[in-house]
Amino acid sequence: MQSQQWQNNNQIANPQTGQLPQVKGPEMNDRDFLNDGLATCKYLTDSFTDAVREASHEQLHADMLQILTETHQSARELYNLMFQNGWYKLEAEDQQKIQQAQQQFSGYSSQFPYSV
Repeated sequence: MQSQQWQNNNQIANPQTGQLPQVKGPEMNDRDFLNDGLATCKYLTDSFTDAVREASHEQLHADMLQILTETHQSARELYNLMFQNGWYKLEAEDQQKIQQAQQQFSGYSSQFPYSV
């Protein structure tokens, strides 16, 4: 299902769905639960990346790599759900800045030990 996206003042977002309270109380709402889950997945993926890199036992490495992959997938699903509901906004970058960065970093390719 394709949702309507809008861009305003360099923000890319979907309209918010559901009713969120005007004044937030101490109770958690759907957005809070999703935001907490996404933050937890981000923390776990960072931690598992270090653990996978440093695992000396082959099977432990494989198992943790599988968990890392699943955790990345969970984070993506939570992000998609938040974005669909209008609870996660992105900032669009100016096209000129993108082109400048592309030109700057494309010059670095001559320093690579292999051809690009």
